[in-house]
Amino acid sequence: MTTALYMHEDCNAHVTPSGHPERVERLEAVAAALSQDRFTDLQRRDTPLAMRAELLRCHPESYIAMVESSVPAQGSRALDADTHLSSGSWTAALRAVGAAVAAVDAVVAGEVTNAFCATRPPGHHAETAKPMGFCLFGNVAIAAKHALDHHGLTRVAVVDFDVHHGNGTQDLLWNEARALFVSSHQMPLWPGTGDSDETGAHGNVMNLPLPPGTDGIGFRRTWENHGLPALDAFAPELIVISAGFDAHEDDPLAELRLRETDFAWITNALCDLADTHAGGCVVSILEGGYDLKALAASAAAHVEVLMRRGHQPT
Repeated sequence: MTTALYMHEDCNAHVTPSGHPERVERLEAVAAALSQDRFTDLQRRDTPLAMRAELLRCHPESYIAMVESSVPAQGSRALDADTHLSSGSWTAALRAVGAAVAAVDAVVAGEVTNAFCATRPPGHHAETAKPMGFCLFGNVAIAAKHALDHHGLTRVAVVDFDVHHGNGTQDLLWNEARALFVSSHQMPLWPGTGDSDETGAHGNVMNLPLPPGTDGIGFRRTWENHGLPALDAFAPELIVISAGFDAHEDDPLAELRLRETDFAWITNALCDLADTHAGGCVVSILEGGYDLKALAASAAAHVEVLMRRGHQPT
């Protein structure tokens, strides 16, 4: 058993305007970090294009068609102030969703213990019929719904430690009693959602807002006291991670003060829970992280833990 890595060059064809924080160089930095010798044991897998049926698990056809028809033949087109399309964006988005679905398939089938999807565009801000915050489709939510509806799992946990609240994932899973969504994020901060009183239609949402300046000690304490016990009680059969690394102290878009060791810590804690309840099954999908050096180091620390845990007997 090992860790699978899903990447595809098509994700670099999603080109944002000059100066945009969600840029091609982000994925290049992660790819360079994961090309180091210590990552040679990663099982690098093909990243398929998602079928339209997978998008339809979370988004209506009218929205999918709007995104597809909005892709420009050249140049850039804005869907909102933050979210842009280029000629390669449609294919990149299908690769991002396809990676998430393929990772769930491989992990649930027992072909690998866990998986990391280094893809873009990210997804946790995309709502049912609304692009937001650099995101087009709900990659993580689609992965969870695929596990539930296609593989017949009965309990899937989605964990989000991106510095921005995953409003899209919350929207897409709000009425899904078979999923538990747990998110830590800075508040106040865009998009302004994620208060602790937002609990889902079935008590299936837990938000853990963190004040600006929170460091690793405060982050760990919050997860130890609230997030991890809730996940343990839920006893998920699969954990899907929205792995955003913009809570790093060097990230320019927010004001939390995490370091690589904190991302390694939460990864290890989630793997502990997966070992207890899910046979080790974890699928992690890249979200934010906008300081290239911090993103690369944090993603590497995250994947190193996945690899170590992937080689351990459960």
